Amino acid sequence: MRPRPVPSLAVLLLAAVLVPGPGRATAALPDDWPQFRGDPALTGVARTTLPDKPRLLWTYEAGESVESSAAIAGGAVYVGSQPGALLALDLAGGSLRWTYAVPGGVGESSPAVAGGLVYIGDLKGTLHAVDAQTGKAAWTYATEGEIKSSPVVAGDRVLIGSYDGHLHAVAARTGKPLWKYKTEGPVHGTPAVADGIAYVAGCDEQFRGVRIADGGEVFQLASGAYTGASPALVGGSAYYGTFDSEVLAVDLRARKTAWRYQDPARQFPYYSSAAVAGGKVVLGGRDKRVHAVDARSGKGLWTFATQARVESSPAVVGQRVFVGSSDGRLYALDLARGTSVWEFNAGGALTASPAVGAGRLVIGSVDGRVYCFG
Repeated sequence: MRPRPVPSLAVLLLAAVLVPGPGRATAALPDDWPQFRGDPALTGVARTTLPDKPRLLWTYEAGESVESSAAIAGGAVYVGSQPGALLALDLAGGSLRWTYAVPGGVGESSPAVAGGLVYIGDLKGTLHAVDAQTGKAAWTYATEGEIKSSPVVAGDRVLIGSYDGHLHAVAARTGKPLWKYKTEGPVHGTPAVADGIAYVAGCDEQFRGVRIADGGEVFQLASGAYTGASPALVGGSAYYGTFDSEVLAVDLRARKTAWRYQDPARQFPYYSSAAVAGGKVVLGGRDKRVHAVDARSGKGLWTFATQARVESSPAVVGQRVFVGSSDGRLYALDLARGTSVWEFNAGGALTASPAVGAGRLVIGSVDGRVYCFG
């Protein structure tokens, strides 16, 4: 009998990283989408590619509305559903890996995956940390208001907003409270993180920078309107829409508003969070349109009309923009011109945002289905 070859040290090390052991999640890959908007700066830009004409690979019936946007990490899809569940699905085939019960129900809070744990907030105000491999609870942390914000992992801590009016920071491994920063209204949006500072656009009409190390305020700036969207950070600027029908650019170095954009013909609120790529700020509006604005000047570049509100936040993949609409369609638009190059009719409204990782696009629907394309 021929002796079996002994694997090299390099092969053994690779196996140790890629093969999950008990209680250990598969390592995240560089082209994953491990949190809301894909990265801590909330840019909405994918690091993977998709076919020119994506095809539906699988559908999972979650049973109730899926407003939570998915996370893709280590070959798994993590997504919350309204009846009170955090689901882990196999990215390749859509089979259920595990279900974690969330008695408070999951609204718009989207999972974040880091260090072998999945974090998500619920509508009763609890932040959950769950083992990514087994679906077992690691810890919980209670705020005093519902959570629609999505968690963001910054080093050894997790940041999340709550309707109790605070931005909270807790230890990522234990859930121990580290600090909380008080605002003058609910913290609905997700904090964007860059250079040790968390930026949040609040329901109290203020845009704030908060030090991640200790929760100290760096600055605040009046937005002039209620803001439900989360800011995107690119090139030293923050971009977000408001309920006063404006899109703002904030110069983070000068700590002042660089420009304000308002569509000249239609004044409707912006609830969708922006994606920023190719010098363009792209976001959906309640005027049933997707808008693209020049990132430097604030000049409107193009709009694309759907048949209902666009509350889904766009994801940019190469030269295409993928975004859902409450008209039940998932659209792919040309980033340069705003023309439709592909669409899929899901039937139910798509208010969740597309997650794009590992060559796949995943989005949930209010009719309870999770779709995967590739």
